[in-house]
Amino acid sequence: MTTSANELYGSPKREISVILPVRNEAAHLADSVRAILSQDFHGPLEVVLAIGPSSDGTEAIAQTLAQADSRVVIVANPTGRTATGLNLAVKKSQYSNIVRVDGHSEIPHNYLSLVLEILTQSGAVNVGGVMAAVGKSVFERAVARAMRSPLGVGVSRFHTGGIAGAVDTVYLGAFRKEALLAVGGFDERFTRAQDWELNFRLRAVGGVIYFDPRLVVTYRPRSTVSALARQYFEYGRWRRIVSRRHEGTINYRYLAPPFTVLVSALSIILGAFISSIFLIPALVYALFILLASIVIGKSLGEIISLPLILLTMHMCWGTGFLTSPQSLAP
Repeated sequence: MTTSANELYGSPKREISVILPVRNEAAHLADSVRAILSQDFHGPLEVVLAIGPSSDGTEAIAQTLAQADSRVVIVANPTGRTATGLNLAVKKSQYSNIVRVDGHSEIPHNYLSLVLEILTQSGAVNVGGVMAAVGKSVFERAVARAMRSPLGVGVSRFHTGGIAGAVDTVYLGAFRKEALLAVGGFDERFTRAQDWELNFRLRAVGGVIYFDPRLVVTYRPRSTVSALARQYFEYGRWRRIVSRRHEGTINYRYLAPPFTVLVSALSIILGAFISSIFLIPALVYALFILLASIVIGKSLGEIISLPLILLTMHMCWGTGFLTSPQSLAP
């Protein structure tokens, strides 16, 4: 049974704390914070930066931003872990609406106004929108294409868009602070998938998680194959942890990558040692990758880059899921 946050806590007040867990974000942090401070939102606003140990000058940039605008507040996050940083930022925050933004993402000028409107109208405890991946280099643009296509990441609305309504999870999120605190905040054992896990707990106590396609956040994708591989391997590992901790939270979308890894590996092994006929499943998958690249890509450079990108995303996510140890989050 779902419960309206407006019934429990009253209509949202016109005040917002934007929280950012930040570590090694020198390339994007200033742009991200400027996008927040230049919003058309009129009301009490603060930006809480939870700064983890960084090696690229992020801390100095954060200090400069705080000195330039008193609305920017800094809290130290010695662990560097995202969930810990988020909880520290929530604890430091003054206001009753918590909007999460990442240090490598940018929000449009009306984002915060829309957040407040949607929180009020939906009665949700958490609202979010589209993770609009946008790249600069040819490789990054190709990754962005893959991240916004069902052929790359499945049919989650926060990746591909869709109609407004209740969902399992959203990208980043804008929370009613009372609801967030009531379920204990972010689980600090989770390095990844902490947002999915939190949204499960919010839904378990009757809260609504609401997607609205008008909430569009610019996301900067990874710029190298190795960074993309690490990202998706960790996604798979931690999504498996969520499925272990909360039974019934896995479906065919999440099982597709590990299934593909197993079938492809078995196909290649049997094809190499027994008969070439066993190579058919692997060849079918390879053909899918090539056709998907042609469909997704919008330039020759993207089409050439996409087979490796799609293969990396699928295989690393699936391998991470299959090899995820139970000791990862005891």
